[in-house]
Amino acid sequence: MRALFSNAALWLPLSVAFGVQLYKVLANWVQTGRLQWRILAQAGGMPSSHSAMVASLATTVGYQNGLDSPVFAIAMVLAVIVMYDARGVRQESGKQARVLNELLRTVFSGQPITDAELKELVGHTTLQVFVGCLIGILYSLAYLVARDWF
Repeated sequence: MRALFSNAALWLPLSVAFGVQLYKVLANWVQTGRLQWRILAQAGGMPSSHSAMVASLATTVGYQNGLDSPVFAIAMVLAVIVMYDARGVRQESGKQARVLNELLRTVFSGQPITDAELKELVGHTTLQVFVGCLIGILYSLAYLVARDWF
């Protein structure tokens, strides 16, 4: 059980993702004056917690196992796929949702068809992915280097 709780490759990515999501809750609170905890479970926004998490995983695995290890290669490929998906596929889904929502509002103006709209904020911009990636790398390196020095 001790090994599970001391597994940096597990806890660093999870903690940075949670920290980024918590930042989004607090940033929204400052902007709107309302504390909305549901933001913890929402996708999208600045920075990308998915990117922070997989960048943290790849950084930790690379630091612990070497940049030439097969496990680092797996973590890196996973990180690239997740960040590509966050930037490309999911952002396009959000754009399509915006268009469909506007179309439904226009076509069915005054006639309720449903209370639910398609979720529009599902993806990330390139900057959001980049910042999330940078946070994940720096967070993990700061912890790992500090742990080894002290």
